[in-house]
Amino acid sequence: MSKHNQVVERQFGEQANAYLSSAVHAQGAEFALLRECVAARPEARVLDVGCGAGHVSFQVAPHAAEVIAYDLSQQMLDVVASAAAERGLDNVRTECGKAESLPFADEQFDCVFSRYSAHHWRDVGQALREVRRVLKPGGVAAFIDVAAPELPLLDSHLQAVELLRDTSHVRDYSPSQWSRLVGEAGLVQTRCSRQRLRLEFTSWVERMRTPEVFRQAIRALQLAVGEEVREYFEIADDGSFSTDVVVLWAER
Repeated sequence: MSKHNQVVERQFGEQANAYLSSAVHAQGAEFALLRECVAARPEARVLDVGCGAGHVSFQVAPHAAEVIAYDLSQQMLDVVASAAAERGLDNVRTECGKAESLPFADEQFDCVFSRYSAHHWRDVGQALREVRRVLKPGGVAAFIDVAAPELPLLDSHLQAVELLRDTSHVRDYSPSQWSRLVGEAGLVQTRCSRQRLRLEFTSWVERMRTPEVFRQAIRALQLAVGEEVREYFEIADDGSFSTDVVVLWAER
């Protein structure tokens, strides 16, 4: 296992229950779209890549024949399995592994979804090629993640605070970068939209158990940046801020 994967496992394994109860992860307008997508495909098999605490899996399971909740952290998957059982979702099963090497045969899934995970992937391009490989012809993929701004000034700020908060962070991608990566993987983008996400500072850092020295560094950076950055991210006095989220749909 690569050192980066070990960092991801360490960062998220101990916080699995915190992510199950996280309002940021449990709520989102995109859930209705994911449910609608699955419901339109009778007997659909769904792969939830980087499932985290399983919120996508739980949302689409009532409309699917089978959902595979897939994640690098076995501790996360244990939480998913327990929560699925409590909710009576017996069509959800878990599988452990990395996004860049999916342990599934070609053309196995009608839908592949990933929400708030891709910014941890070591090689997004390889992961997207794997998504295409396991999708059936005509299958649908949806990727939801924090979106980097197109302007370098704003992008640099976002990547900096993300890394200070979570050392497993690789990078957030801009909508144009997402479009390029999806196309290079052989997927056809069908639509792309953006929505705004408000992050309350205290819960944001506590969910990841960010060390105090890094919390202070984030706040110092927020206070030191120019007005353009503060306005874009709507940085509040307590450190809470807003960022964009990309919702991208593609087909094989």
